[in-house]
Amino acid sequence: MEKVVMKLDGLTCPSCLAKIQKSVESIDGTDDVKVLFNAGKVKFTLDLAKASPDDVQANIEKMGYTVQGIKVKELSDD
Repeated sequence: MEKVVMKLDGLTCPSCLAKIQKSVESIDGTDDVKVLFNAGKVKFTLDLAKASPDDVQANIEKMGYTVQGIKVKELSDD
């Protein structure tokens, strides 16, 4: 599992938060999805065997939002 943080552009209202969270949660392999409105970020864990950060980015951009950056960090097993 990887911890992924995506920096977003285009979050203009709290309803954006709900749309993005629901969309990312619908992708197989994502878990623990949190959209941070004020920070303009979405954080989630991702099973790389099921989906890639690029899959999530494409899903978000299909809704009209821009992903400005992606950070991926491996979760430790302890």
